[in-house]
Amino acid sequence: MTLKKQINQKGFTLVEMAIVLVIFGLVLSALLLPLRAQREQAAQAQTLNTLDNAKQALLGFAQANGRLPCPATAASQGIAAPNASGPCTVQQGFLPAATLGMQPVNSQGFAIDAWNNPIRYAVTLVDNPNGVVPNIGYGVINIPDFTSTLELQDIGISRTNPAPPLNVPALNPDLRVSCGQITTPECVPANLLINNAVAVVYSTGANGALADAEVGADEVANKIATTIFYSRTQTAGGSVAGEFDDLVTWISPYVLYNAMIQAGQLH
Repeated sequence: MTLKKQINQKGFTLVEMAIVLVIFGLVLSALLLPLRAQREQAAQAQTLNTLDNAKQALLGFAQANGRLPCPATAASQGIAAPNASGPCTVQQGFLPAATLGMQPVNSQGFAIDAWNNPIRYAVTLVDNPNGVVPNIGYGVINIPDFTSTLELQDIGISRTNPAPPLNVPALNPDLRVSCGQITTPECVPANLLINNAVAVVYSTGANGALADAEVGADEVANKIATTIFYSRTQTAGGSVAGEFDDLVTWISPYVLYNAMIQAGQLH
């Protein structure tokens, strides 16, 4: 006689499987959120370092050439446009990485942030309003003071315009960085972080590749700005002030003057 042993096997029910999957999903999410935050912090730190390197490169260029470089355009392959003394093709464009010898760059020759977006750069194009008028003005009229060779040397930092039209300091950079356009607990639009920057360098952040309709008004304003830029606390989409994750920095005229004095380019 053959004895048959009946073995009762019991598997997981669908309900039990669903509970396991939910728990697994919660655990996985808890692990991924800190990882995502760490990656974002690392990207921001990397980009801030790139921006600081850009400022140092711009100051080094000024020490060597007696002027700041012009921005690169979309078609100039990372070369300043023009790559010579005088008026710039655009006031805001891209950091001229090829002119400055900076790396890394993308296939178009643009210095990039941690999100592979081109680094933006704007330079003041002010001109001493008196210009060359015998015994009155300094520098050459209709030639931007900060992107033209010898203009800064000729004008100097201790002179003021001795005659109309403006009676203001001869070297009078005009780039401004303000808080956001909408009043929030962190920001009042009238607050100026600086009102006489010679250059502004910034990253468009993680959302830099998105269309204007998908980002905040301050970020859109930065992309089209010539002399007024915005820098404030980062906010997410749906906030009162709109999404903002640009990383903005600038060069004070006094930092530039100090660097050029040390190099014998300014008196």
